[in-house]
Amino acid sequence: MQSSYVYITTNLNKTVLYTGVTNNIKRRLYEHETDSKTTKSTFAGKFNCYNLIYFEEFLDINQAIYREKEIKGWTRKKKIDLIDSINKDWIFLEI
Repeated sequence: MQSSYVYITTNLNKTVLYTGVTNNIKRRLYEHETDSKTTKSTFAGKFNCYNLIYFEEFLDINQAIYREKEIKGWTRKKKIDLIDSINKDWIFLEI
């Protein structure tokens, strides 16, 4: 079974949050970074959100999609509380 990930990225100033879902987190982060530096055709690209600060792993893609939608519906405060629960200093994570 292939893992799926729900993740949150931010920009260098940590002012913008982007929540996404993927089955290949390394590739997806690379795509965000590349778009930020070239075409800026996506939300993450326009706002330079390619620094990983939070992620969850799932074995079922449907659970991952459900969780992504759940988090996207939250207030910014609730997302910050989630990030703080495992990454209080918002250190950019390496995968």
